[in-house]
Amino acid sequence: MIGSQTTGAQGRNVSRIVRAAGAALLLAALASGGCSVHRFASNQIADAIAGGGLMFASDDDPDLIRAAAPFSLKLLESLLADNPEHRGLLTAAAGGFTQYAFAFVQEDADEIESRDLAAAEAQRARALRLYLRAQNYGLRGLEVKHPGFRKELFANPKDAVRVVTKDEVPLLYWTAAAWGAAISLSKDRPELVAQIPAMEALIYRALELDESFGHGAIHTFLITYEMGRRGAVGDPAVRARKHFERAVDLSGGKDASPFVSLAEAVCVQKQDAKEFSSLLEKALAVNAEANPDTRLLNLVMQRRARWLLSKKADLFLITGQ
Repeated sequence: MIGSQTTGAQGRNVSRIVRAAGAALLLAALASGGCSVHRFASNQIADAIAGGGLMFASDDDPDLIRAAAPFSLKLLESLLADNPEHRGLLTAAAGGFTQYAFAFVQEDADEIESRDLAAAEAQRARALRLYLRAQNYGLRGLEVKHPGFRKELFANPKDAVRVVTKDEVPLLYWTAAAWGAAISLSKDRPELVAQIPAMEALIYRALELDESFGHGAIHTFLITYEMGRRGAVGDPAVRARKHFERAVDLSGGKDASPFVSLAEAVCVQKQDAKEFSSLLEKALAVNAEANPDTRLLNLVMQRRARWLLSKKADLFLITGQ
């Protein structure tokens, strides 16, 4: 999930973000100089950041990004206070909060659960709040171009998404990704589970408009989603494998995510320990340095692959395959 929408330009964003951070300090000084100056400076910073996002996709140090991301996200929110309908900022906020929650909050919860269940549950509760924040920013972004979209989406999901166009696929993807993750953590919250049709309409509209988005990120999302999808025709594992094959094809095999997703979503459910290990080894074999645009994504997913391999005995009744 993390970094899935990155492009070559985003890999060069560190200097842009540093400049924007400095400009944010200048903005505070200018605030007393008059509303028009404040607004101009705020718009300039917003445009600079939104033009490339805050995804840090090319970084090779996940722990550094873990520490830096909260500042970047709060910077986004401060800019949104002055530019509440800036679609670029809303897209960056939806993606940024989703990725941070997945890579650095929910992942931590999974890894510490066997040692400290209470701490893991607290982390999942935090991840849920972050996912819902991301979902809200995404829906706000979609409403910029389509006023009343949120209300219509809940009332008539399939009809509502027809107005969304290809240039809004990043918003569709990040909103659906955050929403789906929130629902997965909310089995005891029926009001969120009841929102599945709205979330599903977003992700399938994104697939329809641009299946290649994020080098197959939509298909990778659907590998997991198909295994729990309600009311679909046919074998969910077959559907998931089709998305896996397409995700690998669109990423050129340079993304560890599809391998991890298939191993976790399908192999565990099917109790196929042999394929589980094979897929995770393939994920670990991906050269994270080969494609700077997905370096951080691959490092995060390879960490999960190693953790899943360490839990193999707990995930399978028979592991000697």
